Amino acid sequence: MGYRTLAECVADLEKTGRLLRIEDEVDACLEAAEIHRRVFASGGPALLFARVKDCQFPMVSNLFGTMDRARFLFRDTLEVVRRMVDLKVDPRRFWQHPLQFAAVPRAALTTRTRTMRHGPAVRHSISIDQLPQLKCWPDDGGAFVTLPAVYTEDVEQPERRRSNLGMYRVQLSGSGYEPNRQIGLHYQIHRGIGVHHAAALRQGQPFRANIFVGGSPAMSLAAVMPLPEGMSELAFAGALAGHRIPMIQRPGGLPVYGEADFCITGTVDAELRLPEGPFGDHLGYYSLVHDFPVLNVEHVYHRPGAIWPFTVVGRPPQEDTLFGELIHELTGPVIPTVLPGVRAVHAVDAAGVHPLLLAIGSERYTPQTARSRPQELLTQANAILGQGQLSLAKYLMIVAGDDNPTLDVRDISALLQHLLRRVDWNRDLHFQTCTTIDTLDYSGSGLNEGSKLVIAAAGPPLRELPEAIDAELRLPVDFSDPELVLPGVIAVNGPRWLTAEHGPDTAVERFCGSLDPNHPINRYPLIVVVDDSSFASRSLINWLWVTFTRSNPAADVHGIGSFTAQKHWGCRGSLVIDARIKSHHAPPLVEDQDVSNKVDARAARGGPLAKYL
Repeated sequence: MGYRTLAECVADLEKTGRLLRIEDEVDACLEAAEIHRRVFASGGPALLFARVKDCQFPMVSNLFGTMDRARFLFRDTLEVVRRMVDLKVDPRRFWQHPLQFAAVPRAALTTRTRTMRHGPAVRHSISIDQLPQLKCWPDDGGAFVTLPAVYTEDVEQPERRRSNLGMYRVQLSGSGYEPNRQIGLHYQIHRGIGVHHAAALRQGQPFRANIFVGGSPAMSLAAVMPLPEGMSELAFAGALAGHRIPMIQRPGGLPVYGEADFCITGTVDAELRLPEGPFGDHLGYYSLVHDFPVLNVEHVYHRPGAIWPFTVVGRPPQEDTLFGELIHELTGPVIPTVLPGVRAVHAVDAAGVHPLLLAIGSERYTPQTARSRPQELLTQANAILGQGQLSLAKYLMIVAGDDNPTLDVRDISALLQHLLRRVDWNRDLHFQTCTTIDTLDYSGSGLNEGSKLVIAAAGPPLRELPEAIDAELRLPVDFSDPELVLPGVIAVNGPRWLTAEHGPDTAVERFCGSLDPNHPINRYPLIVVVDDSSFASRSLINWLWVTFTRSNPAADVHGIGSFTAQKHWGCRGSLVIDARIKSHHAPPLVEDQDVSNKVDARAARGGPLAKYL
């Protein structure tokens, strides 16, 4: 029931036609990633690179590249895990429908780890430079591990049930690391490993970390699950894998996942930081060089017949998009139990996940007059921004479900139009300034520094949304080429952002100041100023990416007829977002042309892989 090893998984996918074996030699430096991206974009199979240049280990990618394949991987356990989540939502369901939950008690047994004295994961030893040196984007600072499961324990409460298993970025080379002795660990401020790091700082001592690569696919999914602090990812992995996760207990060290293909063990000096990066990240830009913790490597192990799994991140959608969809399937029903009144939350992948959250809430407060403005929605918005990874949201748009009970939070276009018909820019904008945002988001004022904007809309429609560009629309000087993105939303070309030596850029303030709330442009409630309105309007995905990864609310949200009253900011005309590329933004990801030409040549040669390239 479920795969115990990665080799079992690969063999099954190949047998069922869901994996393509590539026998030609492939370079782990850029080429494997370029092939992966193209095959993922075409909806193609998982890929086994049997011959990797200058490396003894094969590599596999795109395991989770389609929802059909992701569900296939967990076909024996997905339904029972859903049932376990159902019982978490309402335990009474077990007694109301006992037959539906008959498999749950047995599945619950798999949530306990199994202790081993020996196992295949520690059978062989090598060095860091013998591992596949995967580089995905031209300006990456070195080779990275992109599907790790990093295991740590709290030095103050060193218990397996209080452990953390997380997918944190691991840099194997470059950045001044001592070869084979040091590797980089990049984790964001809200992650569980950060709690363990803080405990080590309090105790003034290093803490141990084990990095597992491979094994059951359940370990990869468990490592990215947004579980509450203190809930074991190993327990979730056991339920999803359909068996108890075997852990090898080693004297003086952390346990090692017994079925891992690879394991790197070592200690993290709680005080030491070294430059890590750059790295082409999932927002579609490079995360730049910053000081992050370092793992002092003690051992590098691998099992017999080890296979190196990897993924490639970049501008969404990518393979990690499917992780998000699978997580939503499993945890979506839990949202109302954790956040009373909130019916659904959706982190928009096309916008980079954390930059944009959409939510549907409830207005249950007893109105003194006919309900016509957000009330309880604001309470629910604060609750959402107080939850784990959701706290990193930059824009949160929340609407009242009672205004349209059929509204689907994942139908982005419909929800945005629902909101824009009802929002009142005079009152419905709520800023949080000088706060934290995603580490990977460079639209703010510094690393982890930025602002948030809650837009809440409830009540009857206030306007109709125009579905075409007014032929008579006239724009201020230096602004041009208005393009309709959605009904009520236009993208407008603005002048290039002025760099610091030219003084502060006031182009969008001038745009808003030259218009008044009676100008015809205000028929469009949302205007986004961009560098290329044709690109931004070409698809909803393009517009979401440009708008929400290139703007920081407190700095880049403007309005026609804006005002401040009792420290509340609003506008009487259209809301205007400055989504131009600024001088402090990180560079976007662009493929290496020589490598692209090399993969084009592969496609021209024909063969099973060619149709996906």
